[in-house]
Amino acid sequence: MAEAPIEMWEMQVAFAIGLLGIYVGWRGTIAKMTGFYDLSGAVKTLLYGIIAGVLAASAIDVLILTEVRTGTQNIISLSAIALVIALAESSFSLFVLGRSRIVGLRACAPYGWTLGLGFGAMRSAHLNVRLFDPVVWEGTGFGVPNIVLACVLTVITCIGHASITTWQGSRIIENSRFRPIIYGSIARSALILSTLLAVFFPPTLALVAPIVAWSWFPAQESWLPSGLTPAARQAYRRTLRQAEINKTRADSRIRGKLVESDE
Repeated sequence: MAEAPIEMWEMQVAFAIGLLGIYVGWRGTIAKMTGFYDLSGAVKTLLYGIIAGVLAASAIDVLILTEVRTGTQNIISLSAIALVIALAESSFSLFVLGRSRIVGLRACAPYGWTLGLGFGAMRSAHLNVRLFDPVVWEGTGFGVPNIVLACVLTVITCIGHASITTWQGSRIIENSRFRPIIYGSIARSALILSTLLAVFFPPTLALVAPIVAWSWFPAQESWLPSGLTPAARQAYRRTLRQAEINKTRADSRIRGKLVESDE
């Protein structure tokens, strides 16, 4: 029987951190869309993303990470491999999000968000295992600094993949399918290389962290709600305002006193 690269409990920590990226990514707009979209379908696309993410992570490990360790390939060839893997991921996203049922529900963007979270969670979990493996590179191994780095790597990977995939979903709603595959693949390949190289040289994350942080805002404010009809978007904004009012009243009320309601 082949031995695990690290202790089993360390591997469980690595995968637990990767799965926590799903929880972090589920915060924000997607968590507030209950009633506006069938979120059970979003959970299904999350599972699709997890399965596809396992395959992508394995391919990245064999074709790119191993080559970086041995130094047998240059950055151009590694970038080409990353672009091919990213193109496969973008094509799979189009296949899942472009189905007539999802397009008919206008749910391509929110389903794309959860699909991307699945991609990112499995990719980051796999990178965390390599980060905790002391034989991969100088500086890798299980310790507090690398646990912190694994958490940062997970958030960047999950949010990055989710933002790219939800942008691709928002373009599908606008009947733009094939051009977003090219742009999305370029963005994904840059994310793949930056997060993978962070295992060997952590400051590499600084190349993509600002872009990923910026992408959170258009994703939450524009791309995720892009499938809502004007009437549904108006109702959604009204629901958010009412929820904020109720939260403010609940925080400021005197215990034992009824909360005022407009209903």
